[in-house]
Amino acid sequence: MKLKSISLATALLVSQAVLAVPAALAQSPVSGSVVHEENLQDHQVHTSTNTVATGSADTNETKGNAAESPAATTVPGEADTTATETEAPDAPKTPEEPAGNTDKTDPSGSNANNAANPSGGGSQLILHMNSTLMEQDGQTYNSSQPMIVKDGVSYVSIRSLVDRVGYEIAYDSKTKETIIKYGEDELRFKTDSKTYRVNGKSMTMKGPSYQDNNVFMVPLTSITQALNISYKVEGKKVIMQLSTKPVASFTVLNERIVAGETTVLYQTESSSPRGVQIVNERWEGRQDIFEAAGTYTVSYSVQDANGEWSDPYTRTIVVVNPNIPPVAEFKTDKEEYKMGEPITITDLSYDEEDAIVDRQWMNNYPAFFTPGPVTIQLIVTDQHGASSMVEHTINITTETLYTQDEFYKLFTPVGSNFMINGGEALGYERLTYTYSTEPYTLFKDNGPEPVSSEGVLYRDTITGLTRFMTHHVNKTEEKAKIYLIAKNNNEVPANLEIITSGMAGPDIYAEITGTKSVARYFENYQNDSKKKTIVLAPGESTIIFEDMNKLALKPEETISFLGDLYSDSPIEYTSVFVKDGQDPLEVVDTLPVLDPIQSVMRGTFTDSTRIFEHLDTIGGGKNYRLSLTDNTADPFQIGMDTTLGISSVNAGNYGVIYKIKLRVAPRTLITFNPRGGLYMGAALVNGNLVSFSHTGKDNISGQTSVLHRTGDSEEIVDIWTTPSAGSNLPFSILFMPLPAIKH
Repeated sequence: MKLKSISLATALLVSQAVLAVPAALAQSPVSGSVVHEENLQDHQVHTSTNTVATGSADTNETKGNAAESPAATTVPGEADTTATETEAPDAPKTPEEPAGNTDKTDPSGSNANNAANPSGGGSQLILHMNSTLMEQDGQTYNSSQPMIVKDGVSYVSIRSLVDRVGYEIAYDSKTKETIIKYGEDELRFKTDSKTYRVNGKSMTMKGPSYQDNNVFMVPLTSITQALNISYKVEGKKVIMQLSTKPVASFTVLNERIVAGETTVLYQTESSSPRGVQIVNERWEGRQDIFEAAGTYTVSYSVQDANGEWSDPYTRTIVVVNPNIPPVAEFKTDKEEYKMGEPITITDLSYDEEDAIVDRQWMNNYPAFFTPGPVTIQLIVTDQHGASSMVEHTINITTETLYTQDEFYKLFTPVGSNFMINGGEALGYERLTYTYSTEPYTLFKDNGPEPVSSEGVLYRDTITGLTRFMTHHVNKTEEKAKIYLIAKNNNEVPANLEIITSGMAGPDIYAEITGTKSVARYFENYQNDSKKKTIVLAPGESTIIFEDMNKLALKPEETISFLGDLYSDSPIEYTSVFVKDGQDPLEVVDTLPVLDPIQSVMRGTFTDSTRIFEHLDTIGGGKNYRLSLTDNTADPFQIGMDTTLGISSVNAGNYGVIYKIKLRVAPRTLITFNPRGGLYMGAALVNGNLVSFSHTGKDNISGQTSVLHRTGDSEEIVDIWTTPSAGSNLPFSILFMPLPAIKH
């Protein structure tokens, strides 16, 4: 046990031991015949076997074990004129006679008041049941009150016990707590409370503390159990052995110790339960520099001015060999390639600790389209910063296997981009289609997009399938949160079934939050991870989609959200923007409805899932395009801003889910082509999540990302997607024939 813990334990153990005597031995003057907490037999020796609370360490390393024991009891301290702070008017009154250790009868003739700081030589304290008598180091003392049994719990005067072991006691008039200090640790107690705090951690006692004739009384058994203190009972005496050994410990400040290189930094700590000066120390196994790798045991002990040595404190030190840099290595499947021939590169790099954290490649392209020698380079770096480099040269011949266009159509990975002629893509044959809808009502509240004050972003009452689309940036100077509140204004309970949701942010990049929210929406739809049932009582309000408000938005940060649910009754939904720390349920009815700035940015829109079907086979040697969100073949939604009572246009159809079902010819490439500029998004393709990104300053419409390739037979392809908040519209789905495979 650590010294500080031992010291406190000693003080409290004395108290508890007194309380632990059987009821038959401790006839309480206030409770008469009472069943005691423990049935202690004469000559019995008790050693607590309670385990320190969860997470407790070895007693050599744990500070303040009392704070960590689930069985520890609260021990309030008595307040008197020795308090370090002025007492409040309702603080415990100072007894007429000095509190604690007042010598009423001292057969030895010594003055008990001089025993507040006992000598370091004594180690045994004897308490007498139903008596004020205490014996220590051959002298007798009297506690302020005898030990009594009350409601089955034994109590003693805490001040009398604490003074016997020499700790400091004070009273905090602000918190109305009695404080016991022992070294750097402290206990805090309150009158009429079953809890106390040890180094800030709250613990529970078996009975509440109380005042008896201005003497603070506390239960003790739980404390001795918490501190693993042993005691024995002989007749009507409880005998405790108070440790006087100093306590030593040390830590090693180095995170990693390298043989022959690292100077080990030791940080020691030592103390005495009696405050005796530490005058000597002793090490075993200590080395400032360990010359060989291995596991070493190092022990540390200290000696106090009374000549007592502490128990050795031992730690294991692991010493490692000097770091060996990682080895960079790779191979190509051939040494010579045709232009446009796929190159397979296998990374063979390794590290002794398997800790390569970075790889930097040069010229690791999947193919080359210019003849001549090409040097491929790889640099690998490990977690300690050591690196190595390797190069291999391959040769590209003048013969062509695939052109660039053919190669990238065939071999660009799904989700990755390659370049096309964006102007020519507009000339691809447009697919004709019809679409049906699903009865999802869209609650769209990204107006105002930049929010500069607290308020209601949008409100409406909706029944059935509902989709929520939110996208806002915090333009205030404080942290803030966005909440979505559901209120049942019906006279019967309402059921809400959360179907899926995707939340992203806070982030300063709006387009990143947009694409991540869409990807998570589809991903969570696939795995049902967000499914949840909510029952709202009549008149009840609750916060839904809690992911939206887990983190506060700092100024200039953005969040994006997309989520679906079903309700069996009309539910009033309110989206609010409030300062971090506000309870939205308390303030929602007092918030103003914010001006959307652009009414097209928010509203309620019906039929917000569109199902596109094209039953004729697509492909067969021709290029096709399916244009969406263009307000021509795919018109924008018309809805209502219910907070303003005006018509609203969902420009771009943000929040609309597109479910596209197509019959596609064999050997057809399907890609996503942005037409309006920067676009970051995601789609479900045959149930597989595909994320893609189109950025840059120029020619974004010339980028296209691979969604799917059909095989050697016709396929039915399902594509689900939705416009990502923060990205530009419109976009097209392109269908291009794949080149023939060459060898």
